Amino acid sequence: MDRYYIERTFQLVLTIFAVMSLTFFLIRLLPGGPSDALRAQLRESNPSMSQAELNRRVQAQLNVMPDEPVHVQYVNYVSDLFRGDMGDSISQSGTVAEIIAGAAPWTIFVVGSAVLIAFLIGITMGALMAYREGSRFDSGSTILSVLTNSVPDYIYGIILLWIVGYQIPLFPTGGRYSSETEPTINLIAPGETFAFVFDAAYHAALPVISIILVAWGGWALGMRGNSIQILGEDYLRVARLRGLPRRRIALRYVGRNAILPMYTSMLITIGFLLGGSIIIEQVFSYPGMGYYMIEGLNRRDYPLMMGIFLVITTTVAIAVYIADLTYGLIDPRAGINGGDSG
Repeated sequence: MDRYYIERTFQLVLTIFAVMSLTFFLIRLLPGGPSDALRAQLRESNPSMSQAELNRRVQAQLNVMPDEPVHVQYVNYVSDLFRGDMGDSISQSGTVAEIIAGAAPWTIFVVGSAVLIAFLIGITMGALMAYREGSRFDSGSTILSVLTNSVPDYIYGIILLWIVGYQIPLFPTGGRYSSETEPTINLIAPGETFAFVFDAAYHAALPVISIILVAWGGWALGMRGNSIQILGEDYLRVARLRGLPRRRIALRYVGRNAILPMYTSMLITIGFLLGGSIIIEQVFSYPGMGYYMIEGLNRRDYPLMMGIFLVITTTVAIAVYIADLTYGLIDPRAGINGGDSG
């Protein structure tokens, strides 16, 4: 078991270093890449700038000194990242780390809320479909799950934005919260805190609904398949013969065992949706990490783009790592197998 944990931790560290190395070489070695593009922009806007000053500006924004050897640049780049220094944004005011720190909680809020709600809807619908296998409800719900799961979330976002954002203006069409709302989280001022939280949830409603519409179907189908498989197990027949209450059988034996295999996919989905929020945040002009990723791409803000890419990929790797390690804790059978196989 200890060997399994060590191997997974080593894989995580190796993955993070690979991502850090990828961002470095994208910045430093690609012909016409960020370093050359930034140098050209600075030269065009400041023709009288000296070469030394030009190099210092490039280093401040990209965390690399163009004239130093590659291995020295790499060591400096990695050491700066460990200190939380991702360089300065070209298009936004402030450092990349400050922008990401301000945007990440909003992306996590939208993605986390959507995943949690979609997961609860999915497992509930999946369990009902399994218990009514072969019925009209099962057939209709299965078709609905497949259809909703097949449409990208940004398509739902565009439709919702057009209907309840512009045609019937029930929801705001952009922003994190209203301009007249003061962002306040203070236990001493519960009224102002509630007003801010409610307004933030109101602005996040359409992005959250868009993600829920595409996410619930996959979990419903997964829960249905797992439940049907478990319903045919011999130990459930024994439980029924022993006269155990149906509620206890449904919750303790079927529900718990059917949900366990979906735990890993939920954590991984959270990680991937942080990256998948790029388009949905752009559709709703919601300033999260995905929104700034597109802004960096449109404005050729390479430090910002690379910093968000690094954070998103690292988050996915950590989500997979947590799923690997904790699944064995909630399902001892998988933990033993995972440990022995490692």
